[in-house]
Amino acid sequence: MPASVILQPQREKSLRRLHPWVFASAIDSLKGRCRPGDTVDVFSSTGEWLARGAWSPASQIRVRIWTFDKSEVIDNGFFVRRIQSALRLRQKWVIDKNTNSYRLIASESDGLPGVTVDVYNDVTVIQLLSAGADKQRDKILWALQKILPGNAIYERSDVDVRAKEGLEPLVAVRAGDMPDEVQILENGMRINVDVEKGHKTGFYLDQRDSRDAVRRYASKADVLNCFSYTGTFACAALRGGAKHVTNVDVSDNALSLASSHLKINGFNPNQAEMVNKDVFDALREYHTAHRQFDIVILDPPKFVDSKASLNRAARGYKDINMYGIHAVKSGGLLFTFSCSGLMPADLFQKIVADAALDAGRTIKIVERLTQAKDHPVIGTFPEGYYLKGLICEVSDL
Repeated sequence: MPASVILQPQREKSLRRLHPWVFASAIDSLKGRCRPGDTVDVFSSTGEWLARGAWSPASQIRVRIWTFDKSEVIDNGFFVRRIQSALRLRQKWVIDKNTNSYRLIASESDGLPGVTVDVYNDVTVIQLLSAGADKQRDKILWALQKILPGNAIYERSDVDVRAKEGLEPLVAVRAGDMPDEVQILENGMRINVDVEKGHKTGFYLDQRDSRDAVRRYASKADVLNCFSYTGTFACAALRGGAKHVTNVDVSDNALSLASSHLKINGFNPNQAEMVNKDVFDALREYHTAHRQFDIVILDPPKFVDSKASLNRAARGYKDINMYGIHAVKSGGLLFTFSCSGLMPADLFQKIVADAALDAGRTIKIVERLTQAKDHPVIGTFPEGYYLKGLICEVSDL
């Protein structure tokens, strides 16, 4: 029998709306013996069974819900069903002959809290970010091998958030032999992915649709790609007919990989410039030199790590957007993004609008962008929505 978590009076409302988190402040007591990651049953203060989840005593999110079905057991079959259901969505909306990489499991939105699974052609990369996910590693691996037989499986549970769950970083080959090179297709574009040392699980799959949007607008454009990382926004622009791209990043390794992407996709290296510089410094220099571009792309790393850092992050977003707007020719486009889940969409829009005012320029939002379809947001978990993007036409006042 699982241990029982008893909620305080009137604290079951979120579970009745099928939200998958139980915070420590909502819990009255724990009955029975329970170790981190163990499965527990959650009851209301009046004794009504509500859900079944994973116990995490080190986290403020004390229980992450696996299921709201009392008859459902958290066994191998449970993980097979969840992963198969997620795969069907990706097969319907994402996977085709030109795209063989996708997010297979987007944690809570696919009914597996704390579990992230990305597929890069024939390599599957997993991240287990919660005590419950960590505890269920063997079942998850078994299910993945059953559903994607032949794929190598690499674990990248090396992110800081594991510390909040009382977990150590962990990296390991879990199944199969890792290839010397992992190359994927995204909308026909060839991309090399460093699954062992690259950001996140190796690549930003969530920006697939945004890269395709850049392709659609890039004809004959001179493009500035800030925080360029592996340069795939620039490659997408060249695929769309851009005449020149400039990648700006502080990492030599990232710029080297960006150069390799030009080569494997058959682009002329003379159409690209690689600038190893802090983006803020580069944009200030462009402003001083009165250098402008037809398209400027701002895809910075996450600025907001906690609610306490929101005000500081807002200032950072405003500064980078102000200088980014300065760098756009009148009539040109700004592609600007926030990948911070704690940054509300309306606040991000206000920040960009205020940045335009400070820059003495006018912006018109012509399109909104968000995370790709393999990063769905289940209706009962709005926290799954994190990537906000705006395409803005910039003009002089």
